[in-house]
Amino acid sequence: MRRPTTFAVGCVRPWRAAAPLGAVLFSGLACGGGSAAPAPTAPASVTPGSAAPTASQLLAKMTSCTQISNGLYATDAGRAPTVPVCGENGAVFWHADMDIDCDGVTTAQCNINADPAYQNDTSLHTSTGQPFDAATMPYVVIPNISTRFSYSGSSIELGAVVAVIYDGKVEYGVFADTGPSAIIGEASYAMASALGINPDPATGGVDSGVTFLVFKGSRVSPVESHSAAVGLGQDLARQFIGNN
Repeated sequence: MRRPTTFAVGCVRPWRAAAPLGAVLFSGLACGGGSAAPAPTAPASVTPGSAAPTASQLLAKMTSCTQISNGLYATDAGRAPTVPVCGENGAVFWHADMDIDCDGVTTAQCNINADPAYQNDTSLHTSTGQPFDAATMPYVVIPNISTRFSYSGSSIELGAVVAVIYDGKVEYGVFADTGPSAIIGEASYAMASALGINPDPATGGVDSGVTFLVFKGSRVSPVESHSAAVGLGQDLARQFIGNN
């Protein structure tokens, strides 16, 4: 499930075999060539200060796509590009797979023996100047800036808060690493584990059904604080539902 990833330190992951062909992403997205989320049940209204938004409430706002990427992304090396980056008020999103990023601090879960493509750095460092710990910190990978899509051009920078939705669950994290400019759909060991996805860096991940929602202009502080990401993420998710 892994694929090459380019990091701020200039290292490039070696190619790994793509996941088996035949996996089907969401269907019914209203933009050419893209994948989409299944139609969720109608959500109850959500107002600021109310309970945390549910997966179905968020997905209800992402059933169609206003494509903002200049082209589509592949979910794995060797696969056809099918995934657009979509824009909404205050956020961008995409529906994809999840591959496992185990880079950063060396741990029992994430190291060169567990992951032959392991790198001991991440594009974003913590407030104390250390790489992120993929085994304990839920974070997301966004493709490197290219003519296809520029996250900074959409008011998104390293440290932005991200909501990841899978199988009825919502988990919040931070944008902490960058990946190849033509492939999308990757998150940390801790993010996968929190969502009930196999986090093994060599054999884990899931082939479809994951939605990544990135909030424009956001910044988690301190960037390594998961509780700060959850608190800010839930507030921004309420705003997202109210504004779209």
